[in-house]
Amino acid sequence: MAVSSPATLAIGLITAAAVALVPATVASAAPKPTEAQLRAQLKQLNGKVDKLIEKYNLKRVELAKAQQNAKTAKERLATAERTLTTAEQRVGEIARLRYQNGTTSVPAFMVPENGPEAALIEQVTAEQQAVVRSVAKARDDRKKAADEATALAARIREDTDEVAGQRDEAEDVIKDIRKKLEDLVPFGPGRNGDGTWAPELPAGTDNITERTRLMRAQLEKNFALPFTVGCFRAGASGEHPLGRACDFMMSSGGTIPSSANNALGDRIADWALKNKGRLGVKYVIWKQRINMGSGWRSMADRGSVTENHYDHVHISMF
Repeated sequence: MAVSSPATLAIGLITAAAVALVPATVASAAPKPTEAQLRAQLKQLNGKVDKLIEKYNLKRVELAKAQQNAKTAKERLATAERTLTTAEQRVGEIARLRYQNGTTSVPAFMVPENGPEAALIEQVTAEQQAVVRSVAKARDDRKKAADEATALAARIREDTDEVAGQRDEAEDVIKDIRKKLEDLVPFGPGRNGDGTWAPELPAGTDNITERTRLMRAQLEKNFALPFTVGCFRAGASGEHPLGRACDFMMSSGGTIPSSANNALGDRIADWALKNKGRLGVKYVIWKQRINMGSGWRSMADRGSVTENHYDHVHISMF
């Protein structure tokens, strides 16, 4: 019975998780999952996909090492073959001189002073045999390394194809869960039948409207916010003093966010606009652009990172 590789075992877990999320038949329909259950499933599947990618990358590292070993073995073989050629040339030279002299003895100029001729012949023969053995071993090492690299490459191709298929399947399930989570975003209070929004007064110790408070809570639930969230601000223009706007900081303030937080800001802005009709979002400002629901347009330069909204996403509510 073949032993399953770690990647195959991980793939099996993904498959099991994906199958477990397939809707049951009408006869045995399970209760609709709660938001907490959907979020737990999403987190689990995201983790499994990350592990699959990590295992794939580890296999690529193994392949690179095997290929380097094969290259090193090939270089050792080339060196051994050069050494063998030198030894063969030396023995050949001795044989040629013997032939020219018409004798089986070693020419006198090749025999060291006070050194017996037989000892020299024995030494040369031993050296040649040692070189031949080293070349044979180098050839064996090269073949072994090359075979291992080829076998590993084949396994990686198989695992990669299988992982890619299972990853696509898992990501389809992730998309389905995200869609269900989006459907769970509640409608803000005060929404009229025609899609307009009734005015609201700010309330509570945070001095913001109920719609603004719901929007902030939903964002805090759906995203890991890296910095503070500022909403009510007295003496400012726009919706802040009215309790109808929040700033979601993507840096500590006054500085350009990291690439990760910049991407997070993009996702937050997109999420707010996507749920505009549910929550009552009036417009979003991010990176010196404003979007009121019909696309982004550039804004005038206000002179600083913060004033140009490069360090925070601003969300205003109706």
